[in-house]
Amino acid sequence: MGDELAILGGTPVLSGPLPSYNSIGAEEVKAVTRVMESGCLSGFYGSWSDEFFGGPMVRAFETAWSERFQVKHSVSVNSATSGLYAAMGAIGIAAGDEVIVPPFTMSASVVAPLIYGGIPVFVDIEPDTFCLDVEAVSQAITSRTKAIIAVNLFGHPARLSDLRSLADRHGIWLVEDNAQGPLSTEFGRHAGTIGHIGVFSLNYHKHIHTGEGGVCVTNDDDLARRLQLIRNHGESVVGPMGIEDISNIIGFNYRMTELSAAVGLEQLKKIDEHVERRQRLAEALTDGICDLAGLTPPNVRPDCRHVYYVWALRYDEHVVGVSRETFSSALAAEGFPHAVGYTPPLYMLPIFQRRIALGNDGYPFNSTSREYFEGMCPVTENMFNKELIIFEPCAYDITQDEIERLIAAIRKVYLLRGKLAVISDS
Repeated sequence: MGDELAILGGTPVLSGPLPSYNSIGAEEVKAVTRVMESGCLSGFYGSWSDEFFGGPMVRAFETAWSERFQVKHSVSVNSATSGLYAAMGAIGIAAGDEVIVPPFTMSASVVAPLIYGGIPVFVDIEPDTFCLDVEAVSQAITSRTKAIIAVNLFGHPARLSDLRSLADRHGIWLVEDNAQGPLSTEFGRHAGTIGHIGVFSLNYHKHIHTGEGGVCVTNDDDLARRLQLIRNHGESVVGPMGIEDISNIIGFNYRMTELSAAVGLEQLKKIDEHVERRQRLAEALTDGICDLAGLTPPNVRPDCRHVYYVWALRYDEHVVGVSRETFSSALAAEGFPHAVGYTPPLYMLPIFQRRIALGNDGYPFNSTSREYFEGMCPVTENMFNKELIIFEPCAYDITQDEIERLIAAIRKVYLLRGKLAVISDS
C-alpha cells in the first residue's frame, strides 16, 4: 500500500485508469448484421395497419421482455425519457395535476409531468436508500395529486409495495422509474413491475443496453394501448381503432428501431451475467470497507435485491475528521474513480427556480402557487452537499486484483487521513 498518500507525493494504489466495460459481444454483432441484410431497419408505420405496432424484431423483443419480467405488456421506446413522457400521457396527466417526485434523480424523472402541464411536487428521500420517503409522500398528497413517480435509485427498490398501497388507497397512479434497477426486487417481485407502469432504460451505460432505448411495462390493457398510441402518432389511428378516450393522444415518435431491438434481444439473454457482475463488485467493496467508522456502504433493505448501478458511500466528516472534498481529492490521487454528491436537488434547476418550462407566460407553473426553494428537502441537500461519494460499477471491467486495489485505496486514505490535515489547512 505504501506509507505515503499519493496526494502528498507517494505512489498511488491504482497507477492507471480502470478498463471500461463493454457488454456488446459477437452475438449482438451477428443479430445487427442479420437486420442490416434484411433491409428492414424499422418496421413501424405511423398509420393504422399491422405495422403500427412495429417490426418483427421489436415485437419479438417486447415478448421476450414480458416473459423475463413476468408482465402482461411491454412497450419498447427509444429512451427511458420517452417512456416516462409516454407514461404521464397514458395515465392522463393534465394541466395543474400534481405529481409527487423525488429531487434526487436524473432530470427526466421530474420534468416528465411538465410535458402535459402537470406540476412536480418534490418530496424528500430516505437517508439509507435514497428513495422516496413514504411518510413524506403520504403527507404531500392533496386533492390535486394525480400520480407518484418512484425512482429506484442506484439500483435499490423504493418502498414500492407501500407506495402502491398508498396510491391505490388514494385513487392515484404509481409510475416506477426503474432505469437503474433491472432485476432489483422487493419481496421477490421485480422492481419496475409493482407500479401501474414501470419504465426501464437501455441507455449505453446501464446494466444492459441498446445504445439508446427503453421499455415501459404494465399489466393494464388500456394503459398499454395508450402507451402504444403515444409512442407512434396515435392521433392518426384513434378513428380506425375506435378509441373513445383521445385525451393526450397527440402522438410522438418514440419508436425503437429493428437494430436496437435485435441488440436488446441478445442483451436480455445476458442480463443475469451483467447484473451479477456488478453486484459482486459492489458487495466486495462493501465487505472491504464496512469496518471503517464514518464510511457507511450501501444499505440493502430486508427482502430486497440491490443491483448497484451506483455504489453509494455515505461519508461522515465529523467521524472521519477531514472534509469530504479533501478525502475525495486523496482518493482521486490514489486512482479511485468516483464522484461526490451525485446531482444537485432538482428543484434548484432554472426551470423550477424561474418557473419557466413550456412557455414564457409561466405555463404550467401559472396554474399553481407552489414554490421551489433551497431547504425544502434537507435529506437530499445533505446527501449532495456533505455525505455521498459514489462509484459506478457498471462503467468498469474489473479483475479481482483491481477490486482489491480499489478497497486498498479507500483504506489507505482512511488510515492515513491524519496527514490530510496538511491539505485541509493549506
